[in-house]
Amino acid sequence: MIFSYNLLQSFFKKKLPKPDKLAELLIAHSFEVEKIAKTDNDWMMDIDVLSNRAADCFSHLGMARECAAITGLKLIIKKYDLIEDKKMKINDLLSLEVKDKEACPRYTAQIINKIKVGSSPKWLQQILETCGLKPINNIVDAANYVMLETGQPLHAFDFDKIQSIVVRRAAKGEKIVSLDNEKYDLNENILIIADGKYPLAIAGIKGGKRAEISETTRNIILEAANFDYQAIRTASRRLKLKTDASLRFEHGLDPNLAGFALQRLAGLIQETAKGKAVKNTADIYPQKILPKKIKLDLNYVQKLLGIDITVKEIIAILKSLEFKIITQNQNKELMVEIPTFRLDINIAEDLIEEVGRLYGYENIKAVFPTTALIPPHRNEELFWENNIKDILKGIGFCESYNYSFISAEQVKAFSFEQARLPEIKNPASVEQKYLRPGLIPNLLKNVEKNLDYFDEIKIFELGKIFSRTAGSVREKKMLTTVIAQKRSKTEQFHQLKGIADLLLNRLGIADVWYNEYQPSSKDIWHSKKCAEIKIGDKKIGFLGEISPQFLSVLKIKAKAAVVNFDFHLLKEIALEECDYRPISRFPATIRDIAVLVPKTIKIIDVLNKINIGGGKLVRDVDVFDIYEGISETKKNLAFHIIYQADDRTLTAKEVDKIQNNIITTLEKTPEWEVRK
Repeated sequence: MIFSYNLLQSFFKKKLPKPDKLAELLIAHSFEVEKIAKTDNDWMMDIDVLSNRAADCFSHLGMARECAAITGLKLIIKKYDLIEDKKMKINDLLSLEVKDKEACPRYTAQIINKIKVGSSPKWLQQILETCGLKPINNIVDAANYVMLETGQPLHAFDFDKIQSIVVRRAAKGEKIVSLDNEKYDLNENILIIADGKYPLAIAGIKGGKRAEISETTRNIILEAANFDYQAIRTASRRLKLKTDASLRFEHGLDPNLAGFALQRLAGLIQETAKGKAVKNTADIYPQKILPKKIKLDLNYVQKLLGIDITVKEIIAILKSLEFKIITQNQNKELMVEIPTFRLDINIAEDLIEEVGRLYGYENIKAVFPTTALIPPHRNEELFWENNIKDILKGIGFCESYNYSFISAEQVKAFSFEQARLPEIKNPASVEQKYLRPGLIPNLLKNVEKNLDYFDEIKIFELGKIFSRTAGSVREKKMLTTVIAQKRSKTEQFHQLKGIADLLLNRLGIADVWYNEYQPSSKDIWHSKKCAEIKIGDKKIGFLGEISPQFLSVLKIKAKAAVVNFDFHLLKEIALEECDYRPISRFPATIRDIAVLVPKTIKIIDVLNKINIGGGKLVRDVDVFDIYEGISETKKNLAFHIIYQADDRTLTAKEVDKIQNNIITTLEKTPEWEVRK
């Protein structure tokens, strides 16, 4: 907002601080001064006024009040004594009607006869030019000057060109030609000033050509009205028309300002254009706005600001801002009356902010808090969620985020029991009809969509699943990982088992074993490659390959394996501290062994026999080859066996003895043959 230093100075007898010093004071009291520039006989000050202070500080009078409060100078407002023609009354000359009193809470008008239109005085033109307005004539310039001075937009009509004034909504299809010869199409959402039939002005935005002030104008009607900010904002946007008047009305104005501004405009016109005012003014103001009253707790002022400020200082600051102290209760409470031009003051905290602002934020010393800093209670669920995600991301998995819904098509494909599925009453789409009973359907959908771009997909999701029991919906958090490979060199089942082991080991979970699981014909699992993951008798998860038949139904052209964990069970048994086993400083010895077994034998059965026969010196056993082309009933399994002791280097004789013991243990089982 552009301000004239000379116009600010006109409100004071004593000299204001120089523009640069005044700018420093304003900045210290929450006003940002963007620019100061010298004009011919004035200083232009560009001051950033926040929208909450638009009602009073989009005017020189409002900014002068701030300067008075900051500097301690006395504010003086010039009064005009109108010259009236007491024989003529406005009610006899003007018919005035406000049809929409919500959109126009107040409308005031004054008639001045026998004026002389001409150029404005030099001082007035200079102030308008400093503020970026172009001088036109002494009537229009006076209206613009008083708007700059008070913040109240005003307008003057040629009285001889109109018969009456009606404030109403425009009719659909009505048009108006503005003062700058622009044509606007109006509608019923736009408030206008009309003369009973034709539009004279777009209310609160711009005047029309019909009753324009010209050199031949002798009698005028002055308008000062208050319009609802929403009505003006709506009209301004529809017409794509922004003016100085609409800017002020859009932010809200005090209805009580209209009468004050009208009186000043009438006085200034008589000073610059002569003329006589008819007796009285027309004023339609059905619901008068009265000052608000706010109770202020003085102890709360000190507590909120964190300073030891006296009651005398608080009262002095409030009075400097023209707040009125109605009552004072033994230095404990004040009842404060708020002037109606301060629309931003509504609660006690607003008053306290004003006290702090005028006291000076720079005078409030920084004080360290005395309260104890107590660390927040750790969210265990979030901690283990992040821990698990970090482990899986660290071994090459990508996290997937899916909607918590599945479609009826997925329900049918996965053979879910529909009665147990929570159904959405108003689904956003057919793909989101049910709450998901598991994470696998949407993860496999991710696989199917991404296999066109990748040969291998490793993804996981940690999210909630839902079920319906006894009329209520239950939810549970699950962790599901999926590996899908187009060309797999290793068994995915065993690859994912290794990943499950690594995850559980990192979570400090020991004594895990895999229990054979025989899926039904309706299951999605491979008949020989699935197992329950258990600790003791408690099932914590499930590991399995997806059957090729089911993958073809889903149009997934790759092998896929899934490991599924109950997150809440993992969280309960997980440990932050893992058992530490020092690395042996003695070398390990590796021997290979190949076993010919029936195709129905599971690898875990062979691994268990090797560990039983090898004892404590078998550090690890890895499957490195599976060959099923020997015969229709047999397959060959090849293992690396790692031998190592913690206290010595094993001799070849010791290793041979253990290896022979393993061979003997394996061959005790019928139809098992160790290949030599």
